[in-house]
Amino acid sequence: MSEDERCCGTGTCIINAEGVCWCGQKWDGEKMCFPQADAPPADAENGQAAQDAQANKSSAP
Repeated sequence: MSEDERCCGTGTCIINAEGVCWCGQKWDGEKMCFPQADAPPADAENGQAAQDAQANKSSAP
């Protein structure tokens, strides 16, 4: 088994074809790093606002 140049140095890296290690780090072309967390889509935020408005409307006297 040959050593993968993308290994972070622990010797425990198992990196798939997409460059993602079992630990969650991803190869960015230069180094292994944790991917940025994705922001929730605008539709999800709007959907939550609509749910909140509906909840407030139904609980009004």
